[in-house]
Amino acid sequence: MPRTALFLSPHLDDVAFSCGGTAASLVSAGWNVVVATVFTRSTPHPSGFALDCQLDKGLSASQDYMRLRRTEDIAFARTIGATFIWLNMLEAPSRGYTCAADLFAGIHANDRIGKALAAALLGLVRFTLPTLVFAPQGLGNHIDHLQVIRAVRTIAFPDAHVLWYRDAPYAIHQTTAHPTAQLPAGLSEIGKGIDDVLPIKIAGCRCYKTQIPFQFNGDALMATELSDFAREEGWRLGARRASEAFLTDRLSNRSKVIAGFRDG
Repeated sequence: MPRTALFLSPHLDDVAFSCGGTAASLVSAGWNVVVATVFTRSTPHPSGFALDCQLDKGLSASQDYMRLRRTEDIAFARTIGATFIWLNMLEAPSRGYTCAADLFAGIHANDRIGKALAAALLGLVRFTLPTLVFAPQGLGNHIDHLQVIRAVRTIAFPDAHVLWYRDAPYAIHQTTAHPTAQLPAGLSEIGKGIDDVLPIKIAGCRCYKTQIPFQFNGDALMATELSDFAREEGWRLGARRASEAFLTDRLSNRSKVIAGFRDG
């Protein structure tokens, strides 16, 4: 049976922008790739900041914003050949966060999504039985990313290896951003070459039409920024090829897993 790689995406686009090339590469190498997006639930009759988050994308108040985004996610999964799973939880603007600055100012004491999220992720791991698990580093300090990281840290992975990906576009637009202190200590950085699948990554990212104008000021700039960033990552890692970077541990009993991942 093919090995499974489980990619945890806080929002409907994070895996695509951050490590979609790695996901496409593993699909090409025969892996079963599962992209599980956490915060995907629609908000009936949104108001306040939740409504603002769709109006600033050029959508009307009557449109089901998250349903539209889920449609984009299906298109992405089909483009790279992955399976998708939605955990059907509410995004931060629908959980009491009141403005853009609030999304990056720390987890609210009354944000109690963590327990349900940890339980959902544990069930997901038991269902998919992954060999590799990909989770965000928390670059940019977005609340939803931090909640996913916190939930991942509560789970023991005796049969899986966790790799922490660099959250994009934060990694591109906030060059001094650091991984959250919630990550395990003693991690090392490794890279995954994506030269051969970079066009597939860009094609997959194009599926998120509601997000590209807001995040990248247009399709052409999205393709240029993500491609340039991948090449810069490769040079930074000494690979001299388009790459995506991850933090991981190097436990000896998992060295073969890491080697297999890096080799495709």
